[in-house]
Amino acid sequence: MNRASQAMVMLFLGGAILRASITDLYLRYVKQGLRPFLIAAGTLLVIAAIVALLQELRHLNRPEAKPDDDGHGHGRSGPGVGWLLLAPALTLLFVVPPALGADTVSRAGSALADNRDVAYPPLPPGDPADLALLDYGYRAVYDHGRTLQDRRIQLTGFIAPEPDGQPMLARIVLSCCAADGVPIKIGLRGQVPQAPANTWVRATGRWIPHTVKDPVNDADVPYFEVSTWEKISAPAEPYE
Repeated sequence: MNRASQAMVMLFLGGAILRASITDLYLRYVKQGLRPFLIAAGTLLVIAAIVALLQELRHLNRPEAKPDDDGHGHGRSGPGVGWLLLAPALTLLFVVPPALGADTVSRAGSALADNRDVAYPPLPPGDPADLALLDYGYRAVYDHGRTLQDRRIQLTGFIAPEPDGQPMLARIVLSCCAADGVPIKIGLRGQVPQAPANTWVRATGRWIPHTVKDPVNDADVPYFEVSTWEKISAPAEPYE
């Protein structure tokens, strides 16, 4: 692999990062707040690749230059294994991976593993109150449902099976990227959605004072009494 080839690999990689960053594809890999850093990284790679290609063209246009010579009689070819760097670039360009889902939920423990002993503010206005699953979990477990009582609540997530096969509502929580994703799990009662695993649903209902222990990491899993639910398309940002 000569310098021109190396620059082309860098150009493909930078272009793939930019493509993912200016669309919603990057949300399959990292949190939304990292978008500016991805755009900056992709832009720098593209600029560096273009500069390297221009330098290579100037060198090749010199009458005494040979295609694989650096001007000092030394070849400039690198190891062919460098072409393997094209694999992640081509993956980003042509393959849209599925978001983490029910399989991750079955293998990983719930995110409610650390005590959040803080004062929780009242729920946002509106009926029903729209809550993230993690927010509902914290309020249900660590605030003992104090701010959830006597309110209709709306939760959005995907269906995942409990160990006994019953459906529960889940979503993956990211600290930074998909590699550190952990699930937040909400048990369901009432009009439990009858849908296959990984089906996204929007459920409306109320908090109930019931929790169980997650068999994976012994964290508390709160429950939710469903009154109505509907299937929805997977959101552009699947993680919390």
